[in-house]
Amino acid sequence: MDPAVLFFFEKDPAALPLYEAFERAGRELGPDVGIKVQKTQITYTNPKVFSAVSLRPARRKAERPEHFITVTLGLNRREGSPRVDQASEPYPGRWTHHLVIGSVEEIDDELMAWVREAYDFAAAKR
Repeated sequence: MDPAVLFFFEKDPAALPLYEAFERAGRELGPDVGIKVQKTQITYTNPKVFSAVSLRPARRKAERPEHFITVTLGLNRREGSPRVDQASEPYPGRWTHHLVIGSVEEIDDELMAWVREAYDFAAAKR
């Protein structure tokens, strides 16, 4: 495991297995997937940023799991699923979605289809 990732999850090591499952699935998107650990998030690029993982609480404390990661995606549309905790349109045709993930089972085909859509949307901006 990358020491930078271990340091990132130092405040909540119980969330690390969630990230590891997401990273495994994210690497399957293509050989050009880059992962960069930053201070507040871990970004996924192709080379444009298409997704990020953070410990940002995108849901009220009473409504979120004790240990979680927040997956952020950039799509060209608003996804109306109840799984989306927050969505905003920072500029026309670009929607940012935040999803709180509290179990490995939530890193499923539906989530990864949205990540693939974000990957393709970012790749089209080259």
